[in-house]
Amino acid sequence: MAAHFRMSYLGALSYYLGIEVRQGKEALMLSQSAYASKLLEQSDMAECKPCVATMEERLKLMKASTAAKVDTTLYRSIVGGLRYLVHMRPDIAFVVGYVSRFMEDPQEDYWATVKRLLRYVKGTVDQVIVFSKTSRSRLQLIVFSNADMAGDIDGQRSTSDVLVFLGSAPISWLSLKQKVVALSTCEAEYVAAATAA
Repeated sequence: MAAHFRMSYLGALSYYLGIEVRQGKEALMLSQSAYASKLLEQSDMAECKPCVATMEERLKLMKASTAAKVDTTLYRSIVGGLRYLVHMRPDIAFVVGYVSRFMEDPQEDYWATVKRLLRYVKGTVDQVIVFSKTSRSRLQLIVFSNADMAGDIDGQRSTSDVLVFLGSAPISWLSLKQKVVALSTCEAEYVAAATAA
């Protein structure tokens, strides 16, 4: 490429669009710890107490909430930042997708869920994805899928979650509302497996 274009070599990649890259002889590590810390500061949660779970167990939120309204700009800004953080964090994909459903009219109960997620991010701010050098014989494609049966109270739709590993490193993940209304847990799981396939 240097023969056809003017180029300058800046050294090995170390930081790109909020993604930190650490390259070693045995592994390549990707993280967004600086971006996550900046997001925590922006939301005034830099000194919060960390928690170990992304959200409360069996939490169900609906659009017809009667809770007090919160600052729409702040809510959208923080959730948008969390959506970018999902690029390196498959562990928060489901919750970020869940709280994104309420960006039109954010209220206090949605904001409480976002704050809990930020507390989880605080406790896992240094999480990295590691791509280690392995022999080709151990390099397998492994796919996990799951479904949250009728998790969306407003539309009765389930949520498909998919996580793809190449060897020991996650390479692709998603969490999205299913396009059809599943009539059973088995059907919701089948739709999630078909999405994964």
